[in-house]
Amino acid sequence: MDIQKTIYKKLLPIALLLSTTQILYAQKTVRYDLSVKDTIVNFTGKEKRAIAVNGQIPMPTLTFTEGDTAEIYVHNLLQEETSLHWHGLFLPNKEDGVPNLTQMPIKPNTTHIYKFPIIQNGTHWYHSHSGLQEQIGMYGNFVMLKKPDDKTFRKGIDDLPTVPIVLSEWTDYKPENIHRMLHNATDWFAIKKNATQSYAEAIKAGHFKTKLKNEWKRMLAMDVSDVYYDKVLMNGNPISEIKNFDGKQLKAGDKVRLRISNGGASSYFWLTYAGGKITVVANDGNDVEPVEVDRLIIAVSETYDVIITIPAENTAYEFLATTEDRTKSASYYFGNGIKQLKSPQPRLKYFEGMKMMNDMMKMNGELDDMGMSMSLNQMDMNVVMYPEITGESKPKQSVNDPNRYNANALADIVTLNYAMLKSPTKTELPKDAPVRELRFELTGNMNRYVWSLDNKVVSETDKILIKKGENIRIVIYNGSMMRHPMHLHGHDFRLLNGQGENAPLKNIVDIMPMETDTLEFNANVEGDWFFHCHILYHMMSGMGRVFTYENQAPNPLIPNPKLAQRKLFADDRKPHFMAENDFATNGNDGMFMLQNTRWSIGSEWRLGYHDIHGYETETHFGRYIGKMQWLMPFIGFDWRYRKLGHNEVEKNLFGQTNTKDNRTQISLGVNYTLPMLIIAQAEVYQDGNIRFQLMREDIPITKRLRAGFMVNTDKEFMVDFRYIVNKNMGVRTHYDSDMGFGIGLTLNY
Repeated sequence: MDIQKTIYKKLLPIALLLSTTQILYAQKTVRYDLSVKDTIVNFTGKEKRAIAVNGQIPMPTLTFTEGDTAEIYVHNLLQEETSLHWHGLFLPNKEDGVPNLTQMPIKPNTTHIYKFPIIQNGTHWYHSHSGLQEQIGMYGNFVMLKKPDDKTFRKGIDDLPTVPIVLSEWTDYKPENIHRMLHNATDWFAIKKNATQSYAEAIKAGHFKTKLKNEWKRMLAMDVSDVYYDKVLMNGNPISEIKNFDGKQLKAGDKVRLRISNGGASSYFWLTYAGGKITVVANDGNDVEPVEVDRLIIAVSETYDVIITIPAENTAYEFLATTEDRTKSASYYFGNGIKQLKSPQPRLKYFEGMKMMNDMMKMNGELDDMGMSMSLNQMDMNVVMYPEITGESKPKQSVNDPNRYNANALADIVTLNYAMLKSPTKTELPKDAPVRELRFELTGNMNRYVWSLDNKVVSETDKILIKKGENIRIVIYNGSMMRHPMHLHGHDFRLLNGQGENAPLKNIVDIMPMETDTLEFNANVEGDWFFHCHILYHMMSGMGRVFTYENQAPNPLIPNPKLAQRKLFADDRKPHFMAENDFATNGNDGMFMLQNTRWSIGSEWRLGYHDIHGYETETHFGRYIGKMQWLMPFIGFDWRYRKLGHNEVEKNLFGQTNTKDNRTQISLGVNYTLPMLIIAQAEVYQDGNIRFQLMREDIPITKRLRAGFMVNTDKEFMVDFRYIVNKNMGVRTHYDSDMGFGIGLTLNY
């Protein structure tokens, strides 16, 4: 027994040491296994394909404590490649999760391990960076907690009950089809959102001149978002509720911290609370001095930590997230009892927005700043459309009022802007580091859905070389008509907002039209780092750049850099297909087009049922030129057949003979978009004949009724009317100088 006791005493410290070591190790390395798999969901009454991780949408919330090591096994059970990007995290470049830039994509039926130290805290999120997978389920919260002994630990904030929330949208359309439709200038989404702004609607609203001026300046209808969504979700549900924490019911005076990530592909969300004020305590994973607001808008991919208070007993208060276009919303209820609803956001005044846009836009397509210095979301151009700020009909503010776009100056409602964010600690960069300044203009147009920096997409530019240790200052001007949430991988940047040495740290900056914002960061982590607009469809169109460090070591996960680059560039070089065919009583006519950022190839045809009506096809291959892409030189091929009378020929307006008996010609020409969105076409054929043509196909008469016309110097003309039934079908009637009157069914893709 004495020997046993002696052995026990000697072994006990060893056992305790081993046990302690295991516990410490367990606290240090936190492993997650993520299985990525196809699934079927039903958010709208229709079963649709989605991607689930561990059987759930959104993906599981991953939680770590600063000082841990993350070890994440991604098991790709899809029949396609995938990846995961850790949004806002500081980590080695090879762990950043951008396929064909920091790693090769994860192949089907393989496992990839991400392993990196957790060296920060805050609310972040993660998502697929492969294609459009983020749109159909691959998004989730990523939370990094402070250590209890952290010097920055804030009592009454960091110790509150916490709810991670990820906002998202759902569409029954395939995201690839959405992207294609956007590039083809569809207005189906506007029809679904009741935001078409047709001539009939303009007349009814007293804005006929506004509509005319809008099209005179070659602009499409006003909108604040690109896509119509069937549902918006909080943590995968349109409605959720929380009544208690740790078995204790929420009661009057209780505070709850919400860790909110906008995991949407393209939607901004207004955040409001039925229980009163919202206290903002962190942004993009970084602490800020608490600031009380009535509402805030969270940009795509931004994160905010906010505190809400339960004001009274026996009531559940609605926390409401509403899309920027105010078409859809999702709710979270906090508390017990009768539900207290938040008033919904009123419908936007679209024609007031159109009028504002007309004033901003020059005839050459560039924005006119009207002498205003805009930055930090303080001036919201869309405020003219907000009835809750500017009234139900006409704007309250004078055109000479310097605060006419300042929501906080126009109403009692306090709206968060970036100038109100202040870091509780100093964020100054190393003062002895060299400073390098870069300037970018955000460019693009809605007509062809082209988004770029300095009128160049990712595939048209080289990587931007920076040196380790230098301070990079980026000045960004938004010269487009859309707001853009610009995201920098691997680094936080200081947003220069007037708070001096306490400027907030962010990794997303939302830049409104005509805004100029300045951000700066210290180049301290080697690698290839993506800088891009986080609206998914803007990024896939090429709106971004890649920062790379000089003389950095090769990335072992990119064994063939040239192959990886070709695959990376393929995203914005991808061609988009569209087609239309009219099955009419007087013949068959239609078109197809294949186009990408710069190039277009398309063909039109008119097929008569009789020889006298003839057959005709025209094919054009061209390249769009200029920032607004109004000009397109092209090479053409024209084949025509029409049986006229014996020895009968036609003459054009220039007196040139033009037989259609069997005409095969090659041509050189140019298309140019005129005011009123009329396409002017000039073409010279190999036989010396010249043709000039004017055409427009999409004149919005009413919400669903469209008109079109064509006239040329060959004495051909056409007028038509088309009623849109759904996104792929319409009913059309037209008169063609060659084929006569017809009515039929139009199918489009």
